[in-house]
Order: sequence, then structure tokens, then C-alpha cells
Amino acid sequence: MIWSRVWQALDRLKRSLPAHGLRQLDRYVLGTWIRLFVLAALGLPLVAIFFNLTDMLSKLLDRGLTMREITISYVYAIPEYAFMVMPAAVLLATVFTVVGMSRHSELTAAKAGGQSFHRIMRPLFIASGLASVLTFGVGELAPWATSRQLEIQKAKQARPTSARFNFVYSGDAGWVYTVRSLDVATRQLKQVMFERQGTGLEYPGLVLTADSATYDNSLKVWRLRTGASRVIAGPGRQATFGFRSMQLRALRQSPADLLAESKGPDEMRFAELGRYIEALKRSGNDANKLIVEQALKLALPATCLIIALFGAPLAVTSPRAGPAGGVAISLATALIFLLLTQLTKAIGSGGVINPMAAAWFPNVLFLFAGLVLLARVRT
Repeated sequence: MIWSRVWQALDRLKRSLPAHGLRQLDRYVLGTWIRLFVLAALGLPLVAIFFNLTDMLSKLLDRGLTMREITISYVYAIPEYAFMVMPAAVLLATVFTVVGMSRHSELTAAKAGGQSFHRIMRPLFIASGLASVLTFGVGELAPWATSRQLEIQKAKQARPTSARFNFVYSGDAGWVYTVRSLDVATRQLKQVMFERQGTGLEYPGLVLTADSATYDNSLKVWRLRTGASRVIAGPGRQATFGFRSMQLRALRQSPADLLAESKGPDEMRFAELGRYIEALKRSGNDANKLIVEQALKLALPATCLIIALFGAPLAVTSPRAGPAGGVAISLATALIFLLLTQLTKAIGSGGVINPMAAAWFPNVLFLFAGLVLLARVRT
């Protein structure tokens, strides 16, 4: 009976591909995968948003938000949730595509027609690679969208766009800026103090105070006016100099940079987070946790391709499992990957192993397992 179904499926494939041959089979596999991927990539974030909304609804209403504002705020939440679930969407699409083709003997028919499993799955793997690029792009959009969501939900104050008052800014190389006021329109600082801790005569501490500072857009420098500079080489070894005008090379931030408030890793793009990590390192702070977070911004998109390489041969091992088996395989794989990621993330943040290695270890492990499964699949 099985062989009759195989030959029937093969006959259907041959009749549908008289002129185009294998290209038509590629379109069939790719079309099935894309439909499932789009459904999962849109459906999974909506399910996650629904659960979050049911948990947060009373709190949001207590803050005075209208239902329209709540709805708009969760529209901005879509990129963050989509970024997190994209590998799961790829896994679901891959497993259900392969399980469906196996269950209806389409894989067997294609193999009987002279096509190997690896060649049949090639469009699927290419699509998964493109999904990795898409995931990185969504991840770069997510920080801005998340910030807007928090502002609408009144979980954080809207970022100032023209002025800032009474703030402290941690600059490069250990410099700390204390500023009374910043006006972006006029590019001016008022009543400022710049401090840098020293270690002795070879690297003295510095304290500069000034009534004002003006930013030169053409030269990209700040000009300090009417102030004093104090050099501290040790106890009792100090010298103070007054000045009318001075350029401080250490102050390289633009008015827009000084306007920025502190952010969490999920509110920074990949490059922005990298600059923040470098600043922390120069200041002598531990940046392991942030290094892991930055590496995950690349590792998670790469997971889309790796999870497809793992999921496709895994789905072939249970061709008669059907939809229930596909869901079970996907959930089990996703759960194991998530637990492993959280474990290595904690280990890397604590400095037990290299942070970069911690972020990429689950991907390396699943890639190795996927390649072994691919090699064992009967082609």
C-alpha cells in the first residue's frame, strides 16, 4: 500500500512538472515553507502580546491610558516579540513542511525521481538564511519601538529633545561631566564641571570648571569659557590655572549625545551597545553581561539558519507523527534551546567563561547536531 501511494505521489509530481522540472519542486517546497513561516512569525508575537496584555491591562488602565493608547503601544511591541520568536517560527515552518511532505509520501516520490533529501531542502535552507537577515533587521528596529512603547505606556518619561538640566554624564577615559543646563538649539552648556581621577604625578587628576561651553559644529569641538583648571598630583601637590577660553579634547560628545538618557541593552542597537561597552571597559567596569547581550543580537538571527539545519532532518525521523508530532518536536527543541541559552548567558555574564563563547555555544552545539543528523539522513 505504501508503494502505491509513493507512485501516485510521484505521478502527480511528474504531471505537474513537465517543463520546469526541479524548479517547480523548489517553488512547491519554498511556497509551503513561506506560508507556514509567515503564519508563525505573525501569530507567535500576537499570542505573546495577548498574554502580556492580560497581565498588564489593569496596571495600564490605572496609569490613565485609554484603550486606543494601549493598542498603539502594543503595536510598537511587535518588533521586540518578533525578534525573540523568529527562530521558533523558522523551526515550526521547517518541521511542518518536512513532516507534511513525509506524511504524504512526497519526499519519497521526489527521491524516487532522483532528487536527494539535501537538494530538496536547499530552498528551505536558503529561505532560513534570508530569515536570519530579516531577524537582524527586526532586532535593529526593536530598540526604538520598545522605547516608544514604554513612553506611551508611561513606564518612562519621553526623551527630551531640546534641553536637559542638572545631570551627570560619564564620558570616555574616566571623565565625569556635571552640567547645570544643556540647550541643544544654541549648542550651549551652562555651569559645567569636568573631573578625571588621577594616579599620581605621571597621570594627575584634573578638575575643570567653566561658566559656559559652546559646541562648534564645523570643528566638532567644545569651547569652554571663563573658568579654572586644577591639576591634582597628590596630597598637597596641586596647581590651579584660570582661563578665558579652552578646548577640552576629552569632551567629544555632541549636544545630542549629551542629551541621551541611560538605556538598557534592549533599548540599544548593535553598534550603539558596542560603543557603550567600549566606554565601560575604558572606565574599568565589568562589561561581561553587556558583551553577552550584544553577541546575542547576532547569535539569535544566526539561530534561524542553524535551527533549520537541525529541524529538517529531525522531522524526517518521525514521518508519521503528523501535526501533533510536529508541534512536539518544535516545542521540545525550542525549550531545550531556550534553557541552554539562558544557562550559558548566566555563566558568561558571571565571567566563568568567555562572554562571546557563552552567547554562541548553543548555536555551535545545535549546528553540530544538525550536521550529524543531516549526514545520517537517507538521501
